[in-house]
Amino acid sequence: MTAQNILTLTDPANGNLAFKLFDFESNSYFDHLKRNNYYSLIWITSGSGIAKADFSSHKFEAGALFAFAPYQPFMIEADNLVGKCIHFHPDFFCIHKHQAEVACNGVLFNNVYEPPYISVDNKTATTLNMIIEQMKAEMQYTAVAQYELLISYLKIFLITTSRLKIEQQPVITANKTVSKDPIILQNLKECIEKNFKTKHSAGDYATVLNISPKALAKIAKNHFNKTLTDLIAERIIIEAKRELYLTNKSVKEIAYELGYEDEYYFSRFFKTNADVSPQIYRETVGFARAMA
Repeated sequence: MTAQNILTLTDPANGNLAFKLFDFESNSYFDHLKRNNYYSLIWITSGSGIAKADFSSHKFEAGALFAFAPYQPFMIEADNLVGKCIHFHPDFFCIHKHQAEVACNGVLFNNVYEPPYISVDNKTATTLNMIIEQMKAEMQYTAVAQYELLISYLKIFLITTSRLKIEQQPVITANKTVSKDPIILQNLKECIEKNFKTKHSAGDYATVLNISPKALAKIAKNHFNKTLTDLIAERIIIEAKRELYLTNKSVKEIAYELGYEDEYYFSRFFKTNADVSPQIYRETVGFARAMA
């Protein structure tokens, strides 16, 4: 059986998914490319394999917990997978709007510099299992403030896993780097964060960092498992999505703020990387939907 104990809440306004929780005992649910219009948390409790997300592939073992943002492409190749999955739509809980409360954006989700997963230890597993059981119990009985209580449980889940990823990030980085590269890596990350709205080519960053394009490309691929062009594109798309989530700015305004004078070129760039147009993205997960 692909999934068991499927519990789903739908948005009463439109009948679309708001929150979903289920157990799975095979890989058939994830063995093809997914581009969901909601967040996905996938906890592998048994099994191992390869997860493909965006432009990279990642080997994983039992205990891995993946976090995918809306329309982030992913698939999982493995045998005998067992685990738990949580889906939630931004209308139910938007991490951008609640960043100050859970601080998971840029940690669990939308982090172009780290793998999209953490390794759950036994202590954390006990905590997460308790939270999931509380979610299941709440979803089986309609009661006053059901959504509010589920959101509270989800916040605890996100905070717990975000803290764990922050603890693990230095270890991940240390395993990937050699003595001469950490400074360049940090400089590259800071340079992208500072300049992604105005500098869109790999050559631009090589010039700023005073390193040959070939050498910088090799460093990016070795340590981030992505090309430099992919890193830049992902960062631009994340910012575009945030603007489409939270504001009523036109696509033309967003394009201009991200350094694109041609709205139509930007829309093609967005669709290539997000698989949907900016307008469709907004209508399914962003500001226009929330205001409807």
